[in-house]
Amino acid sequence: MSEGTSPSGDANKGRQENHLPPLPADAMIIVPVRNFVLFPGMVMPVTVGRSKSIAAAQQAVREQRPVGILKQRDPDVADPTAIDMHRMGTVANVVRYITGQDGANHLICQGEQRFQVLEFLSGWPFMVARVLRIPEPTTRTPEIEARFLHLRGQALESVELLPQAPQELVGAIQGIENPGALADLAVSYMDVKPEEKQEILETVDITARMEKVSRLLAQRIEVLKLSAEIGKQTRASLDERQREVLLREQMAAIQKQLGEGEEGKAEELAELEKKITDAGMPKDVEDQARKELRRLQRMPEAQGEYGMVRTYLDWLIELPWKLPEEQTIDIAEARRILDADHYGLDKIKRRIVEFLAVRKLAPAGKAPILCFVGPPGVGKTSLGQSIARAMNRKFVRVSLGGVHDEAEIRGHRRTYIGALPGNIIQGIKKAGSRNCVMMLDEIDKLGAGIHGDPSAAMLEVLDPEQNNTFRDNYLGVPFDLSRVVFIATANMLDTIPGPLRDRMEIISLSGYTEQEKLQIASRYLVKRQMDANGVKEGQVEITESALREIIHAYTREAGVRNLEREIGKVLRNAAVRIAEGSAENIRVDVGDLAASLGQRRFESEVAMRTSVPGVATGLAWTPVGGDILFIEATRVHGSGRLILTGQLGDVMKESAQAALSIVKNRAVLLGIDPDRFEKSDIHVHVPAGAIPKDGPSAGVAMFMALTSLMTDRTIRSDTAMTGEISLRGLVLPVGGIKEKVIAAHAAGLKRVMLPARNKRDFDDIPEEVRRDLAFVWLERVEEAVAAALEDKVVSPASAPDDTPTEALA
Repeated sequence: MSEGTSPSGDANKGRQENHLPPLPADAMIIVPVRNFVLFPGMVMPVTVGRSKSIAAAQQAVREQRPVGILKQRDPDVADPTAIDMHRMGTVANVVRYITGQDGANHLICQGEQRFQVLEFLSGWPFMVARVLRIPEPTTRTPEIEARFLHLRGQALESVELLPQAPQELVGAIQGIENPGALADLAVSYMDVKPEEKQEILETVDITARMEKVSRLLAQRIEVLKLSAEIGKQTRASLDERQREVLLREQMAAIQKQLGEGEEGKAEELAELEKKITDAGMPKDVEDQARKELRRLQRMPEAQGEYGMVRTYLDWLIELPWKLPEEQTIDIAEARRILDADHYGLDKIKRRIVEFLAVRKLAPAGKAPILCFVGPPGVGKTSLGQSIARAMNRKFVRVSLGGVHDEAEIRGHRRTYIGALPGNIIQGIKKAGSRNCVMMLDEIDKLGAGIHGDPSAAMLEVLDPEQNNTFRDNYLGVPFDLSRVVFIATANMLDTIPGPLRDRMEIISLSGYTEQEKLQIASRYLVKRQMDANGVKEGQVEITESALREIIHAYTREAGVRNLEREIGKVLRNAAVRIAEGSAENIRVDVGDLAASLGQRRFESEVAMRTSVPGVATGLAWTPVGGDILFIEATRVHGSGRLILTGQLGDVMKESAQAALSIVKNRAVLLGIDPDRFEKSDIHVHVPAGAIPKDGPSAGVAMFMALTSLMTDRTIRSDTAMTGEISLRGLVLPVGGIKEKVIAAHAAGLKRVMLPARNKRDFDDIPEEVRRDLAFVWLERVEEAVAAALEDKVVSPASAPDDTPTEALA
């Protein structure tokens, strides 16, 4: 019997609670339990796992006092309070306290008598209550004696029907002379719901208690009788099956003596042998296959292992052991395919063309394993399909998202029923080619579990020095993966283990600009959605301005998946009108979008949010692309505290503290009265408080928000910034520059302030974004102050000089 919880890491807390207030005379330590009821006179084990329960048990053992075993009303409540508990329980002596090797805590408890909770007390690290002990009634009337004898007969009958019932239980029932104790014993070993047991525990009156137990026993006896009858019928059915199996074996032996029944098997085995010869296996693999074939020849078809060996041979035969003839790679055709399938991505396409050129010049060489990393919807999977088309090879996709069993990669051993090879070998068989292009999708979402670490199994798959002898657990023989072109995709690098990441060449795909999204929508997405929704060419026209409006006002993403969905909604709305006959040719412009997409979802709020001192626009990187991030600071009467809100991570909190220290250090240079810090509490908030935020990139924005607040000067509303800061005032480089700058451009900003040491990332920014934005490169925080703060001082509207001013967003 247990509480149903795993051991807590605070298991030792109870042992350290040595200075607790003494318990009142009528108070008792309470141990709450979930689906378990202890009756007086019973000895039962109780497993405690919650920290409060462990502390309660240890304190009771330390003080050598009994505990109150009390059932909670709802077993799903993890931390029950007084309202969650029943009011009737059992006083129990702790016979023994055991701590298991796995850290679990066990009590051996002997029930003593019932108690009723008068009130729960506070002040202890566990549950304590004032209780009233309820003595067992001793009245013996003729009616009670009659019910007692009847109940004993029912209890003995139910024990006889129980499978493997201990003989000691029969002796205990026969030896009990107390009617209440007999009722408690009978219900304790019965398989009834905990709620029903709690009802019996709360029934103090002997007559009513025996009546309830007698009714439950009568129902249980009927169930046990039916169960025994069903068991007899099942055994009879099994006996019949065993007889049938024996007869079939005898028939097979007779057919063997007569020379019958072997022709079909001989033909099947001959066909298998021919397939093994034609499969083109390496010599060691062919030897293993012929060894298994000889086992199959000696094995009767009725034997259970026959099917397992036959399935194993089928897998060996059907795998593509022979290397197909290499197809010549046409580099010009590869460029045409990549340009036809994807707009933009020039650096990515150039790297893919280099990859294909190397494969053309050295087909047997160890080519690098490419890993496309980028937000969802930017075309990672479709790039792999384009590479397969350019190389004229079969394409197969293996999804690794959510895989947490090593056997999914390496396969199950043949000893298990239903064993299969891993996803890699299954993908090779599906492609039917040993030099296919295999897309390992979502490799960053591999997760370790109790069945091993699949990312560790991938190390051999993706290592060119090892994968020519990859050994799947099911096959048990090496398979050459060196000619497979592996291409992986991921949304983020942080979750990919270092050794696995080291085996791949990382190619980053950033989000698309508004112009790139427009081109992708007009070239690919509109046509694809027209086909998907049954709209013929010429029936619906979506103007360029409408597509721009959808991109700008209805989507905010790095990729184009949501954009395609919104285009689909527009076309479905048009399809309804065409199907109804109310229109034949529809032209969708900006004014028509509200009918199908509703009101605009996104507005440019930069100017409104940065119109007061204390608000800075930062730039953030997320797994789905870049985004703008507002840092808001306000000042209230206080004692110099720094208050941080907005669900910030530790690194971001430290950036805010460092920014405040720099502002204090440069207070005189910035024209700030140092006394203002001591008379004020400064509150820094990052809106969207439900979203966790972390990272050092907001250091410059934090510094500028605090400087703006303390100098009462606003920050230019057209400027965003990113960068880490040091206590010396240096602006340090950060990652994700391309994504952040694209996000600033999409938000309508005109200037971005970046760390000077990130100039190396300037070439990665799209040309149209570079053309529309002004870049300010920062070496020190003083340069950020000079470039971003407005000259005009905004004087407080409703406060004297020494009253802090609030910056409201």
